[in-house]
Amino acid sequence: MRAASGADGLVLLAEKYYPVADGEYVRDNTVGAMIGQEALRKALELALLQDVGVFHVHMHFPSPRLWFSATDLREQAKFVPDFFKVSPQMPHGAVVLNDKALAGRIWTAPTHVKNIDEFNIVGTRSTVGRSAADGSTDFFA
Repeated sequence: MRAASGADGLVLLAEKYYPVADGEYVRDNTVGAMIGQEALRKALELALLQDVGVFHVHMHFPSPRLWFSATDLREQAKFVPDFFKVSPQMPHGAVVLNDKALAGRIWTAPTHVKNIDEFNIVGTRSTVGRSAADGSTDFFA
C-alpha cells in the first residue's frame, strides 16, 4: 500500500496483493480462518524491505451490515501496531469485504486508528463506496 496526502485527507493506493499460503493458516475452531506466525512474519518483512503499508484483507459472507467481528477487532489491535516497528512512516490497517462492499480501519500510528470512510474502485467500471458513521457498510438490496 502506498499513501499520499490528498485534498480531503489521506489517499491510499493498493499496489499489490499477497495471498496467504494454505500452509500458513493455523487450526482454530473458533474462527473461519486464522493466519499463523509465518504469514505475519512475511508481511512484516514485506513492510520492512519494500517500505510499504500493510493491510490485512479478508472476506465475510453477506449480511445486512458489513463490519469486522469482535475477534477481528481484538486480533487487529494485537498485530497491526507491530508493522510500525518495521515501517513507521507508512499507514497500516485492515479491510473486510464481500461481493457487495468494503469496510476498513487505518492506523497512522501504533495507537491512532480510524475507520476508512471511502473506497474508490477503479477499473472498467469505477465505483465509490462510503461507509456509515460507525465505519460499517449498509446494504440496501
